[in-house]
Amino acid sequence: MPTMQDSISVAANAVSANVLAGQLYEFVDGGTQATVSCTGSATGLRVSFICGIPLINDQAIGLQARFPLIPDDIIHSGFVPGGRMVLTFRNTTAGALTAFWRVDL
Repeated sequence: MPTMQDSISVAANAVSANVLAGQLYEFVDGGTQATVSCTGSATGLRVSFICGIPLINDQAIGLQARFPLIPDDIIHSGFVPGGRMVLTFRNTTAGALTAFWRVDL
């Protein structure tokens, strides 16, 4: 099972770029099983996940300040329609926060 993971700093009141851009499995075939897990360094981070259609739209994530643990931090697990996967984070606070993410295919 391929895994992609990293962290990104999200500026105050900003939206991150697509964290999957340039990753080996940024583009997937229809019917691919995808598990997305996220955590944040503090409260105030929201996540959106799109793959052909919006699967998660601006949902709050936990504030564990560590890389995601499976199954505790899973926010989506299921088959995706295929195409380009887009995973972005939005910071709703007045200070920079760090988002930790992991995608398993």
